[in-house]
Amino acid sequence: MGAVIWRDVRERVEILARADKAREVFGAWDKYGGTGHHFKLADPLSEANVAEAEARWGVSLPADYRAFLLEVGAGGAGPFYGLATLSRADAGWLWTDPGGGTAHERLRFPFPDAEESVRAEEEQERKEPVESDFEDEAAFDAAYRAWLEEDEKLSDWFLSGAVCLSHEGCGYFHWLVVSGPQRGQVWLDERPGDGRFSPLGQVGFAGWYLDWVEKTETVVRRGRQGG
Repeated sequence: MGAVIWRDVRERVEILARADKAREVFGAWDKYGGTGHHFKLADPLSEANVAEAEARWGVSLPADYRAFLLEVGAGGAGPFYGLATLSRADAGWLWTDPGGGTAHERLRFPFPDAEESVRAEEEQERKEPVESDFEDEAAFDAAYRAWLEEDEKLSDWFLSGAVCLSHEGCGYFHWLVVSGPQRGQVWLDERPGDGRFSPLGQVGFAGWYLDWVEKTETVVRRGRQGG
């Protein structure tokens, strides 16, 4: 199935790089304070490479994303500011993500579902200390520091079982779930803008990436700026 999904995709991306309007595509070049991907794809990985990465982190990558790594590239050109790249580093295979902070040591743990995440986030918000409830500033500061520590732990838990795929801008990141019941889904983290961490419907990696390719081809043909 992977060969059918990804047939000619690398070539299509390379054609986009040569288009007259390529520099107008959002995220492709060094505009708006970001580092553009310039429509360059990393080389594809071998079966042995991918299997080694999966074994290292205790995951089985979704089939469409796994096939992309084998047939199209390990990362690079992609939605917004580009696709995270899976590459071998001193610490082994790592996703050099666009700042979203893939928690590699937590990839094997199940990704929490949407309802569970909302409940946990709302409960944490209810627990935020209110200064007027404390007798003095020192007591409030201690309680608030403890609450922040719990908040950081909750943020780590939110990102269990997911790989950061791409930076949309404004601190928003797209993630691919690789462990748990939501495995294979792409989620969008809009929490920096007081939004939620939620799925893009039932969209998987192939739908997410190919939608970008098709829309970008349209932008380039029409000569309009877009993402």
